[in-house]
Amino acid sequence: MYSRTQNENGTYNTRCLDCFMTVGFSVETDVDLRLIEAHHICPEKALADLLAQERLIVSKVLPN
Repeated sequence: MYSRTQNENGTYNTRCLDCFMTVGFSVETDVDLRLIEAHHICPEKALADLLAQERLIVSKVLPN
């Protein structure tokens, strides 16, 4: 999920709402915004996914 803001000159900035990293600034078109956002690898989401996988593996190895 991203937050987009428009600059005074009509360009846009986009920020990841998971890690709060600015992933694009002074972007001119919606197409460019979507491409930039699609290529962003969020470290917060990546870490959360890894931890979820680890919990799943541990739960299968060490059943209750």
